[in-house]
Amino acid sequence: MSLLPRARNAAALLALPVLLTACAAAGTEQAASGPPKPGGTLRLGISSAPDCVDAQQVATNASINVARQLVDSLTDQDPKTGEIKPWLAEKWESNADSTAFTFHLRPGATFSDGTPVDAAAVKTSFDGIKALGTKAQLGYGYLAAYKGSSVVDPRTVRLEFSAPSAQFLQASSTVSLGVLAPAAFKKTPEQRCQGDGLIASGPFVFESFKQNQEIVLAKRKGYTWGSSLFKHQGEAYLDKIDYKIVPEPGVRTGSLASGQLDAITDVQPVDEPQFTGNGFSENIRPNPGVVFNLHANTTRGVLTDEKVRQAVLKGVDRTEVVNTVLTPNYKAATSILGSATPLVSDLSAQLAHDPKGAAALLDGDGWVPGPDGIRVKNGQRLSAAVVFSPVFNQNRSVLELIQQQLRKIGFDLKIEQHTTAETTQIQLSGNYDFLWYNVTRADPDILRGQFSTKAGNRSKLTPGNPLDVALDAQSSTVDPAKREPSAEEAQKLIIEHAYAVPVFELTQVVALSSKAHAVDFEASSRLQLFDAWLS
Repeated sequence: MSLLPRARNAAALLALPVLLTACAAAGTEQAASGPPKPGGTLRLGISSAPDCVDAQQVATNASINVARQLVDSLTDQDPKTGEIKPWLAEKWESNADSTAFTFHLRPGATFSDGTPVDAAAVKTSFDGIKALGTKAQLGYGYLAAYKGSSVVDPRTVRLEFSAPSAQFLQASSTVSLGVLAPAAFKKTPEQRCQGDGLIASGPFVFESFKQNQEIVLAKRKGYTWGSSLFKHQGEAYLDKIDYKIVPEPGVRTGSLASGQLDAITDVQPVDEPQFTGNGFSENIRPNPGVVFNLHANTTRGVLTDEKVRQAVLKGVDRTEVVNTVLTPNYKAATSILGSATPLVSDLSAQLAHDPKGAAALLDGDGWVPGPDGIRVKNGQRLSAAVVFSPVFNQNRSVLELIQQQLRKIGFDLKIEQHTTAETTQIQLSGNYDFLWYNVTRADPDILRGQFSTKAGNRSKLTPGNPLDVALDAQSSTVDPAKREPSAEEAQKLIIEHAYAVPVFELTQVVALSSKAHAVDFEASSRLQLFDAWLS
């Protein structure tokens, strides 16, 4: 179902390994192409049609890869360390219980209509996101406890929350809380989705939107207030970005290979080899957040039995999934969180493939092999269904392999494919055994959205359980040293009770021609094209 929420992380977070990689060929070719130079139009092939280009309403990868170029955020997040860095805000403070955040804005930033990015504009923007309700698909969750903002002075704004909201600092770096001009709110949300009245302060401005064909952005003249993480200051290098919507993977790869496109997103595992040399290169980064997983409804059928869930966890061979269906660019899950997520714990030992251990659990629990190899107990077959949508091309192939793996321990996994909209409805209704999905965000608080009984509660747990306690604790302080133990405890509890069965990390693979350079990722593995250039 990959409901792909997007974002980044909190405060001065722990250092992460450097996860942004490019193939060796890229480095040599870039060196040969000389220093970055301005000009040109980047022709970028994307895999699906953005349904909206308003940063405050978008939720799909394709939409975010467009919207990120149009808006600035209060802060930015270092993809390598998870640290929160200055952007529109020069500095900030939070109170002791993380219910109030004060941002001090940098001077000189303006929206594309010439009005200043001041405290009043920031207040209007955050109040506007809150007013969108569930139309702010990701911001709605980030601002769940938002009470309001107050203008301290023209360059200082204070945002207040009704409950501890440590996650907000990282959320302030995401595209979903990007700042729009007051004039933008004179248009309806539907108009802004199509680019009408979409006035922001970002390095590019909206130019045109041809439904299911292309979206064109143009350089913002006079832009001088880029993120402190950008590789250069001043205006973007590119004159324009032309997003070509090419859903068919074969057509996308063929268009890059033939020179009709300069870069493409969502390179499929089967197509990766053709872009690792011959003048091409790949940029690769795993998604932070919740990995692709079988999320169990603990109130349904055989999954009410913890030993059954634990047996499924042991019965999945993650390494075989990556080696057989995916490529070395993808990682087997080592936690419910991906390796690019700040405060991730390495639980690979608990996730080791252990079919003997799985069989021992089921034997001890009274499940005996039936005539077809599927176990039975008191006349009940050891069977559960997984609901998924094909938002990632390999989803069905992965699930069919897991189905084979689980048959070996006597478990019958039934696979049910639905549209993304249908899957969302099934999830909301609670009418599922397993959900298959991933959710992207570079902050451990993403777990609260899926597992807390006060939020998504996809496991259908009862309130006040130990996982709730750990999830609440990690959301109450921006100090990573204080956050880490509770974030680690939450991850351990999810694996220990097999509330979810992590399988693999989604990876973004972008292929580039020899002309395209620095088509990079921000901390949530979404495209950041300010530094991109063409030779």
